[in-house]
Amino acid sequence: MQNTSYLPTNDRAIRAALKAELQEIIDKEGSACPYIKIIDELGVAHGDARIDVAFVNGIIHGYELKSDVDSLDRLPWQVEIYGKVFEQITLIVGKKHLQRAIEIIPEWWGIKVAKFLSPDSERVLFYEIREARENSCQDDLSIAGLLWREEALSILEDLEEAEGVRSKTRNEIYKRLVAVLDPSDLRTRVRKQLCVRKGWRSDLRYSLSDG
Repeated sequence: MQNTSYLPTNDRAIRAALKAELQEIIDKEGSACPYIKIIDELGVAHGDARIDVAFVNGIIHGYELKSDVDSLDRLPWQVEIYGKVFEQITLIVGKKHLQRAIEIIPEWWGIKVAKFLSPDSERVLFYEIREARENSCQDDLSIAGLLWREEALSILEDLEEAEGVRSKTRNEIYKRLVAVLDPSDLRTRVRKQLCVRKGWRSDLRYSLSDG
């Protein structure tokens, strides 16, 4: 006999509930924080990976979604990649994946369980199992890599540090950026640029053959 008390979650429902929750924060805090933004599918490692939702609000908090109908096969790899970039990360999982997910993710990742309010409801509720903590293992070069090439170069131009790298690959530009900015300033500038960026669907920028 089918268990009607448990309806498997899906990405669409979880994403909608999460973005509604984050939008409430923007509505409350947006006027006090000029650089605050919800970003779907933020590319990491030049687009090799994409975290489901990133929330820029003084830090960059990544949210990875694993619904009941998803697989955890890629999660170990995502843990490694995302850990180089995000200041905090929360994994949101369907009930099916909770125990296995806890075994995979590091202790500084937050974790929430997503459940439908009822079998006949499309409303998803989140139950916090563990709050996200600060990531102490970020990599400055990977953070700089969140920028598009021209964005990174524009920052160097503003700093009068672009001499010698204007025609170089994006990786050389990122290395220069890391060399001339302290980590705190780098993070601040990256967050600001993500919030003011236009043309988010121009993903071809990541496939340009510039190294």
